[in-house]
Amino acid sequence: MVRTPHGAVRGRYERGVAVFRGIPYAAPPFGPRRFRPPAPPEPWDGVRDAAAFGPTAPKPPYSDAFAHYLSDPEIPGDDCLNLNVWTPEPAPGARLPVLVFLHGGALTRGSSAIPVYDGRPFARDGVVFVSVNYRLGVEGYGLFPDAPANPGLRDQLAALRWVHESIAAFGGDPGRVTLCGQSAGAISVGALAAAPQAQGLFRRAILQSGAPEASDRAKVRRMVRRMAARLKVPATAEAFAAVDRDLLLRTQADVGRLSSPVLGGPAFGIVTDGDLVPYDPLEALLAGDAAPGADLLLGWTRDEYLLWLVPGGLLERVDRLGPVALAAARARCHCGIGVPRGYRGLYPQAGTAETVGQMVTDRLLRLPLQRLADARPGSSYVYEFAWPSRLPDLGACHALELGFVFDTGEVPEAAKLAGEGAPPDLATTMHRAWVRFAETGDPGWEPWDASHPVRVFGEDEPYTAHGPRDAALALWTADTQAADPVPEASADGQPTRGAELRAVVRRLRRTAMVRRH
Repeated sequence: MVRTPHGAVRGRYERGVAVFRGIPYAAPPFGPRRFRPPAPPEPWDGVRDAAAFGPTAPKPPYSDAFAHYLSDPEIPGDDCLNLNVWTPEPAPGARLPVLVFLHGGALTRGSSAIPVYDGRPFARDGVVFVSVNYRLGVEGYGLFPDAPANPGLRDQLAALRWVHESIAAFGGDPGRVTLCGQSAGAISVGALAAAPQAQGLFRRAILQSGAPEASDRAKVRRMVRRMAARLKVPATAEAFAAVDRDLLLRTQADVGRLSSPVLGGPAFGIVTDGDLVPYDPLEALLAGDAAPGADLLLGWTRDEYLLWLVPGGLLERVDRLGPVALAAARARCHCGIGVPRGYRGLYPQAGTAETVGQMVTDRLLRLPLQRLADARPGSSYVYEFAWPSRLPDLGACHALELGFVFDTGEVPEAAKLAGEGAPPDLATTMHRAWVRFAETGDPGWEPWDASHPVRVFGEDEPYTAHGPRDAALALWTADTQAADPVPEASADGQPTRGAELRAVVRRLRRTAMVRRH
């Protein structure tokens, strides 16, 4: 039994580790609290049982194509702002390092209850592990004129404050907190690292396959307006709160079906709000104004894009489309013709899908993460996960590294993405690097400097490569269009090449939707 500021909780010992699941860190975000910032939970009398995972945030299920590879359990209930703690020593005074994990899922799916995210291996190795549920989709990231922006990110901030106030009772050191996230969770970590209100709540940060960014407010608002048009209600929080929750989720899934990291499309995201996110998080971190002195562990997988293309059936179609697909990639990445030509020159054996996928991965992930490492040499560490899945066509795809980081390759849900026969030695090595980073700020290889060291975790023994992505990333630095949107119309109102390219992207998205059905 452990006492928190809101009441006592009773966990369970499981294979030598104390586990507390479903602890509320904020009140249920429904009724009058819907679309509002998180409120403290109501204190409780007696001892609250913490044996089972708490409710997950409302979310639509994955399509059948993605559910074949990704697990996403749904636990009903309104008390979805909860977290879980795994600890080797649930007693004040232990002062162990703490790792807080934010799950991915494009800010619309995922939860802390996914079996791959079991925190026992971290606790087994001396780290207090915390995983967090937060609001998703329109509930967490809808942009309305009558409600504050970013309630899902505010949930994460509330969870961090709970950790700062409560984790000592579980044996953790509130001064040695590492904030870790993958994909959308990593984007959230970047936003919190730059948020003035989160300063002092964590000491280190891990960003896996997600870079700090602020989404275009107009794009997020467009997602909400499209949902409102389908629902035939005003695009306000008050109107959305009156809609049946299941209908809201179905509408969100339908409107967001055309969204893809490769092709873009309407999507939810973290936006600047003049409060929690006053500036673009990446620019704030590059300027050195945010999270000064924080140790960073940053990285990506070799073939991120394959998880985005294979389940939707787009891989072969993109290869067949050839120049049309490259034109769509240019529109998605806002770049000139020199960028795809440069990729063709660097990787002459690559097909169109690989060229497009690596272009988008570099533009959205590797380029901003390497810029962040460049701005913080000596305290940044960079990795690449290159072990290929045993399943056809997936390669070293997005999210594949998670079973290795958590050392949970034995659970069936890990095999859905990795296949059978994932090497346990690689999991041991990678997991130990994350544990060591949480303990000391040093994962076990040289920090980032002018030679650009990248630790590669692949089929052979891990090794350090120097500047393995420099030639491709230099193409973006040289491209004058890469940083600026392609205009939709010229000064006289005539459509430009940018508008034509975006029309190609829209056709590809429609094709993807048909293929999914």
